[in-house]
Amino acid sequence: MTSESSEDRPPRVVLGVGGGIAAYKACDVLRRLTETGHRVRVVPTEAALRFVGAATFEALSGQPVHTGVFSDVADVQHVRLGQEADLVVVVPATADLLGRTAHGLADDLLTSTLLTARCPVLMVPAMHTEMWEHAATRDNIALLRARGVTVAEPASGRLTGADTGKGRLPDPAEIIDLARLLLTEPAALPRDLEGRHVVISAGGTREPLDPVRYLGNRSSGRQGYALARVAAHRGARVTLVSAHTIDLVEPAGVRMVPVGTAEELRVAMLTESDGADAVVMSAAVADFRPVSRDDHKIKKSDHAPAALELAHNPDILAELIAERAAGRLDIRVLAGFAAETGDPDTTVLEYGRSKLARKGCDLLVVNAVGDGRAFEVEDNAGWLLGSGDIERQIPHGAKSLLASRVWDAVGEQFALDGGRP
Repeated sequence: MTSESSEDRPPRVVLGVGGGIAAYKACDVLRRLTETGHRVRVVPTEAALRFVGAATFEALSGQPVHTGVFSDVADVQHVRLGQEADLVVVVPATADLLGRTAHGLADDLLTSTLLTARCPVLMVPAMHTEMWEHAATRDNIALLRARGVTVAEPASGRLTGADTGKGRLPDPAEIIDLARLLLTEPAALPRDLEGRHVVISAGGTREPLDPVRYLGNRSSGRQGYALARVAAHRGARVTLVSAHTIDLVEPAGVRMVPVGTAEELRVAMLTESDGADAVVMSAAVADFRPVSRDDHKIKKSDHAPAALELAHNPDILAELIAERAAGRLDIRVLAGFAAETGDPDTTVLEYGRSKLARKGCDLLVVNAVGDGRAFEVEDNAGWLLGSGDIERQIPHGAKSLLASRVWDAVGEQFALDGGRP
């Protein structure tokens, strides 16, 4: 009998659960993992079981739940679980658990598993702000990251009781996105953007016709949010200028600037981009806007206008490039996105090459759109074009994977100017 190959079997994930109030959210992470075809073994701490019972984890995972190394001794679980895992995710990672892991303690099944794991490890902290900011916690996190462990950035918001601040567990959807990225590309989240400030635009602009109706587009904002999320977890200080999106959770560790119209997006990008290390224009900007706007809702009984008079919206990427060239904006790397459909005479890639030459940005991501591609879907694909004859195809995959490839290319651009801080 031959053993099951890694290509044939579902991904094996160990879900560690620390003893914090956010342990209940691990149930949502578990459900999302199992529903997307992962085989999940839950390994809680004893403290975690004070918040969520073993029966809940067993029912959701279909696997037994143990906390100590003396259960199923014959299977040598404290070694086998880590050896066989494709990914270990710890939700929540408490200050205590981060400290024990950083110092190599192995006093229960979870910390023993973390010592034997040779796969990617994602630890998702949740704790009060004072604990997150304490020097001991910061030192433990730095030590873990230096060893290759991905320690996610916590979100800001409501904590236990009436407290509010940084230390909230990120949304389960964001945790799943990071887990999926690490399963696909284990080295996708290096801390290579530490000390960098990046500005990203996302979503679709809306141009009002009246207080109810508008001209817009099909952008969901997922790609821009993925760019922001990945950049934050790679260590950057991130500003996300967000137009309209579809039910997206604010990425953890990101500063948000909400906008509505193309003109509002233009003003925000010109304001926020000065001094940025990298600017990525991924928002879908409406090409046109109505020349006039009705102050009241246009009624069905009203006589419909013979034609809708439109004006061109500003080309924000072109303006950023021009302002940088004139020395009025200090931007190290400028990247844009181009959504193309192609036609019988010209391919999507050829249109992208032409746009790169015309725009003059440092990098351009070209997406083929239509027929369920790029807009309003979870995944993406395309080509990454850049100065110096850079031309790389980005395979179909999660939008966070495309985001990681973009930040890889931005890092290469930094290196071209000597990597100056």
